[in-house]
Amino acid sequence: MDKTIKRPPKMRYCKKCVYPSSSAVPLAFDENGICSGCKASNQKVDINWGKRLELLKKITDKYKSKDGSNYDCLIPVSGGKDSYFQTYFVTKVLGLKPLLVTYHGNNYTEVAERNLKNMREVFNVDHIIFKPSVEILKKLNLKCFKLMGDMNWHNHCGIFSYPVQIAVKMKIPLIIWGEHGYTDLGGMYSMNDLVEMTRKYRTEHACRGYDWDDMVDKEIGITEQDLLWTKYPTDEEIEELDVRGIYLGLFVPWDANVHVQKMMDEFGWETSEEPFERTYRRFSNLDDMYENGAHDYMKYIKFGYGRGTDHSCKDIRSGKMTREEGIKMVKKYDHVKSKDIQRWINYVGITEEEFDKIADTFRDPHVWWKNEKGEWTKDNIWDEEE
Repeated sequence: MDKTIKRPPKMRYCKKCVYPSSSAVPLAFDENGICSGCKASNQKVDINWGKRLELLKKITDKYKSKDGSNYDCLIPVSGGKDSYFQTYFVTKVLGLKPLLVTYHGNNYTEVAERNLKNMREVFNVDHIIFKPSVEILKKLNLKCFKLMGDMNWHNHCGIFSYPVQIAVKMKIPLIIWGEHGYTDLGGMYSMNDLVEMTRKYRTEHACRGYDWDDMVDKEIGITEQDLLWTKYPTDEEIEELDVRGIYLGLFVPWDANVHVQKMMDEFGWETSEEPFERTYRRFSNLDDMYENGAHDYMKYIKFGYGRGTDHSCKDIRSGKMTREEGIKMVKKYDHVKSKDIQRWINYVGITEEEFDKIADTFRDPHVWWKNEKGEWTKDNIWDEEE
């Protein structure tokens, strides 16, 4: 039996960064082969950040509690580098009294737990941490892995649902998020569009088009009551309170490397004590031990790239890394099958053979094909013709 699979058209890579055309965040390429993410990043140079800050203050002043009877805003936080910077900027620069809200997905690293715990003290803020049932989280991990190849769906849904629930319940209309990922990574919008958080973004992008009712499953024991925290408020509730979610990254210069150093120096934020197997950065995605590992490996399986690519693109665009250096990072990290996969399969109760079999069903045929030996293969950036 012929094990070969027809080879797709040659993969296209951005000529400035290292993103492939198969990116999970949709990309467009111009006539020079530069991706839309790089073009959006280039816009940052021409932005008058002083005027952006004035606009931000005008927005926050509108929502600030006039009599001190409520919080000025709500910040969804994981305890990571970005949420530390968000909280720093909101409290120290804007002078607001925020409520911090965390969705806790049960897989924090030890250092991430310390960072999360310390936020309340170093910023002198109130902080709600919500932890769903561990049994339900395990079931969601496995169900979503089988359904969409993403065991971390619960995290995406949780952080974009539960804080909004709290905003409605506590009548805090202004929510301040960090970066707008689809603009920052792929240039889905212009930096001048000043897009805001919506139900549409939450459902179609963060939640992969799935919602809570897709997760109800009598066979494995997930009921609607188990998923109350996944429900987004109704349009009527949002409109009545005039809930508004803005992205701080569209109003202030955003450079993770600069922010991390400041958060470490001034607020004691900690990076990972151990290096990750699938990326060179030690300061990203500490709130879920599978995000840089098993979850990211699935992105590689699906789209042919991973965190080595993501982080290199960010550093190339900020001028911290050359494209040639980025290609070396991609070659070193993107393909690695990390050890935490074993921990995850034990967590949900399947074998590695079952993991690999399910994973292979999500390989994008525009990326992967089988050679004459029956081995999965793809185009690589280091093979591109000059």
